[in-house]
Amino acid sequence: MTPERQPGRDPAGTDIPRLKSPPAAKTFQRAVLEYYHLHGRDLAWRNTTDPYAILVSEIMLQQTQVERVSARYPVFMTAFPDFRTLADASLSDILPVWQGMGYNRRAIALQKCAWIVTREHGGKLPSDPDILATFPGIGRATASSICAFAFGMPVAFIETNIRRVFIHYFFRDATTVDDRDILPVVKKTLYREDPRTWYNALMDLGTDLRSVTENPNRRSQKYTLQTAFEGSDRKIRGEILRMLLARKRVMHGDIAYRYPGEPERIERILGALEREGFISRSGGGYSILSR
Repeated sequence: MTPERQPGRDPAGTDIPRLKSPPAAKTFQRAVLEYYHLHGRDLAWRNTTDPYAILVSEIMLQQTQVERVSARYPVFMTAFPDFRTLADASLSDILPVWQGMGYNRRAIALQKCAWIVTREHGGKLPSDPDILATFPGIGRATASSICAFAFGMPVAFIETNIRRVFIHYFFRDATTVDDRDILPVVKKTLYREDPRTWYNALMDLGTDLRSVTENPNRRSQKYTLQTAFEGSDRKIRGEILRMLLARKRVMHGDIAYRYPGEPERIERILGALEREGFISRSGGGYSILSR
């Protein structure tokens, strides 16, 4: 039933399937797979079943646009091609390669995953979503996604693009939709013959739906507006880390001078970076934590 996917796509939205709500499972499967056949994205992490490469892509894709991940993913994979290389790397080597991705704590979580795999699982990523869900930075949805893409497991999960598709086609008249209502439908319509292709297709369709219709996810109970980046703690965290990567060691006064009038905020941010394992403090100065 799975059509051979053609790389590239026509202008987004030209062939968005129009189906009655709710569609029959088989009708829905055919429409989604056909859409992927015509418009599926050719992304680097879709051209491998290497569990390490898929783990890297899944953590990178958390809260980050595909375009940005597409630019950084091959650079990261070249620098750290396997679990052992990443596990043995220093944080000062990892963070410059991660720059531009945002949410730098994911880089630490990814390295911690590499430590666990090399030290506790013989260098092989477990294919059990219950085990993966206990790894740093990996919740149940990401664990299931990894198992679908790396191991072809027919597991049901929800992420933002998948949620958008199911609300659009199966909950068109609902004003508020809970994931507990969506998940049984995801399970019922799961294309078990090829979960990897199925979830790629759902994610691409969900991405395109966002550009041609009012975002269905606004009706999800999980919907929240992302806070502005400019002036945020997240932006300052990134600036401080870039400063430390460039100068190796920076005195507390130099950091405070850059952000006048906000001493309590800067103390809070520095304290959080220290607790999270990014930086260490000694003698009134800060540096990237060596491992």
